Amino acid sequence: MGKVYLTGAGPGEIELLTVKALRLVKEADIIIYDRLANPDILKEAKDGCEFVYVGKEDSHHTLPQEEINEVIYQNALKYKCVVRLKGGDPFVFGRGGEEAIYLKERGIKFEFIPGITSAIAVPEYAGIPVTHRGITVSFRVVTGHESSNKDHSQIPWENYKTDDTIIFLMGLHRLKKIASKLIEIGKPKDYPIAVISRGTTKDEKTVVGTLENIYELAKDLPTPALIVVGEVVNLREQLNWFEK
Repeated sequence: MGKVYLTGAGPGEIELLTVKALRLVKEADIIIYDRLANPDILKEAKDGCEFVYVGKEDSHHTLPQEEINEVIYQNALKYKCVVRLKGGDPFVFGRGGEEAIYLKERGIKFEFIPGITSAIAVPEYAGIPVTHRGITVSFRVVTGHESSNKDHSQIPWENYKTDDTIIFLMGLHRLKKIASKLIEIGKPKDYPIAVISRGTTKDEKTVVGTLENIYELAKDLPTPALIVVGEVVNLREQLNWFEK
């Protein structure tokens, strides 16, 4: 019986992988990886390492989460070092907690390896700080992809009337609804918003607009994409470094 390392792969750029995560990738007997984990990371694995893809794409899951849990468990019975490689950080909408609970209930040892979350890194590469003195002292990270099993939204929209920066992950397909809801709760139509596609990679592209026009400006961007709402978006003109 082996040990499972629920490992954050970071936001996309391979050099943003942590030293500890890289060490475990090199030691792994098997790597069970997501779509959002940079595939170049797998090139660092040792000879003979097994690879299992369990990625989830828009409207299409290779495996349901329950089956992914079982895949991890079964391989922990066969291999000593199992790396579950997840995009970003395992606890930031990565369902790492669910996978760990499944393993614990079956007597499998596990460890979490934090990853740099795209919620902070992607805006940073686009020149948008999530906090900035004199503009905002806090930020919120929100899923843009709620569970289809719920009969109502779990997002507390009424709480978003503040000046906090709001980061929506995995929300491009709901961009129009997100912008409309924020206007509905009182945000000005000209409130700044940015959509960042394929952040921290060579294909990064950022579109800046307002709540009123962002859907038309950004609707054709490819996923994965992240949405940033707040006055900090206006700092991009001065701080944009990566795309230049």
